[in-house]
Amino acid sequence: MPPLMQLVFDAVSLGALYALAALGVGLVFGVMRLINFAYGDYVTWAGYALLLPGMGLGASLAGGLLAALMVVIAVAVAVGLALATERAAFRPLRDADPATLLIASFGVSHLLQNLILMTWGARPRSVDIGGALTGVIRIGDLRLAVLDLVTLGACAALMIGLFGLLRRTAIGVQLRAAAENFSMARLLGVRADVIIAAAFALSGLMAAFVSLLFVAKTGVLDYRMGVPLVLVAFIGAVIGGLGDIFGAALGGFLIGAVSMTAQHLLPPDLREARDAFVFAFVVLVLLARPRGLMASRKTLERV
Repeated sequence: MPPLMQLVFDAVSLGALYALAALGVGLVFGVMRLINFAYGDYVTWAGYALLLPGMGLGASLAGGLLAALMVVIAVAVAVGLALATERAAFRPLRDADPATLLIASFGVSHLLQNLILMTWGARPRSVDIGGALTGVIRIGDLRLAVLDLVTLGACAALMIGLFGLLRRTAIGVQLRAAAENFSMARLLGVRADVIIAAAFALSGLMAAFVSLLFVAKTGVLDYRMGVPLVLVAFIGAVIGGLGDIFGAALGGFLIGAVSMTAQHLLPPDLREARDAFVFAFVVLVLLARPRGLMASRKTLERV
């Protein structure tokens, strides 16, 4: 069994990454009541943006100007893709029933995956964007991976920035008002097109950084790499409370923390079944709180 502090650090670092992914799903659901399964493909496309001509690959990406360029391109691709899918696929279906929107999100997801297949093929690509972040800081028996520290710092900065935007800016107040009661917000002058586009743009921003951090950890690009991430994000949003943006972050964090705790504490022959224990935890949470840990007491209203 690992030391307690090592377990806490590893659980928090993975939980922070999952919380960031869950925020991307929760932002769109909060205003549109749409579970956007294409979110995972925003993550994938942001990763594959590193293969664009002129970017180059290798350890040099981890430093200096190329690192900044890498972040800018990943963010531009993910945000642009999120806005494009909102405008082309989801806005025309805004008045459709929830099942239609859900099917549309699956359709968009498969379209984006097949576009990657047509462009880069199905073979996974090896990519090194964390070459300078592979070090380990030792404090006694505690091993702090530099990449995990960067992940924690990036996730903390993004969450603080997002929560500050939601609390202290006009667009943030309108997003929270729309998530609380969209019809009333529209009657008070909130423009639906602007607010929904803003939610998709912020979702794309979260997806870009999730992609960069995930690829830095794994070193592999795969056309379906966003699928498990969007499933984790969706489950996190559910147990946190669908419709509550802060609850989505809490749910994602708990999923990551429980997953890493199970990885550390389970006997070696049971670690392959780690996900079974994670989903058992999810079931227990939903049995105790069927609408999630922080769900609003009001009936959720779809745009």
